[in-house]
Amino acid sequence: MRTAGAARRFGAGVLAVAALGLAGLGLSSCGRREAPAERQTVVFSILSAQGQASAEPLWRPLLDDMAKAIGARVDAHFAADYAALIDGMERGEVQAAWLSARPAIDAIDRADAEVIARTVNRSGQDSYNSVLIVKRGSGVTLEDVMACGRRLDYGVGDAQSTSATLAPQVFLFNPRGVRPETCFLSVRPDNHERHAREVASGILDVAATNTVTLNALAQQNPTIAGEIEEIWRSPPLPEGGIVVRGDLDPVVKEKIRGFFLTYGRGDDVEAERQRRVLSGLGYSRFVAADGDYLDPVREIAADEALSAARASGDRATAAQAERELRTLRAKREVQP
Repeated sequence: MRTAGAARRFGAGVLAVAALGLAGLGLSSCGRREAPAERQTVVFSILSAQGQASAEPLWRPLLDDMAKAIGARVDAHFAADYAALIDGMERGEVQAAWLSARPAIDAIDRADAEVIARTVNRSGQDSYNSVLIVKRGSGVTLEDVMACGRRLDYGVGDAQSTSATLAPQVFLFNPRGVRPETCFLSVRPDNHERHAREVASGILDVAATNTVTLNALAQQNPTIAGEIEEIWRSPPLPEGGIVVRGDLDPVVKEKIRGFFLTYGRGDDVEAERQRRVLSGLGYSRFVAADGDYLDPVREIAADEALSAARASGDRATAAQAERELRTLRAKREVQP
């Protein structure tokens, strides 16, 4: 259910952009299609931990190419707030998006979205890791972090961030019975890029981020990257993906799917240019995917829900989380 607070977070500016998208698409609550593809507008949201100023120059060339390929206008919306983005997709104000794994699950569950592609990084990997970072030479170790004592300032991501909140909680803190809010002197939520800079400058003692952010920082600002040291790494996590609303015009949906799955492929000059665009985003290509590839993150969410339910004494929720965990783990065990 949409709340007034979520609507306010989405903002008037976003609603204005979304209105253009709805007007062009001709979508209504009854699913009526009124405009040919060439007159449609697709609002494409990008969940950017780095913020619009850093992300837009990297994404703009790809979105311009997408507009040409699908024969429709593509309006970009850059969001740092998970809830607002999913809320916008649920209301039909956003038709497609790049999302990291956890909000992609929310889009599937709440906004009838479909995964059409997943990203592959420059090294050919389709997964990444959550990491804890400290300032190089600070002497702060993982043992220092886990000793708690409310001595260190800790940087986290959005409450639903897979790499900067959930993965450290599930794989590091929960197994040791540690609660960050009582372990650290302060727990400061913010985006990955800012936390990396604050760790490098000594403002933060330790922060959770991911290998994608660190690799990008090493390319864009090696001086700052050189001031950062990794002290913990999670198991592999699925990379982000491209999702579209399930009720999007099937013709437009297939054009979007085809665009991503063929982008940067081939040996000609245009394909080489596209690969440079992808490289700027930290990717080498997109590959076909469906919602199943997100199962490792569903496991994280179920584990987190189980821990929270046990802590609060909510037996019904704990039992439900246990059932989901068993189902997901059994599914993973039978996969090749």
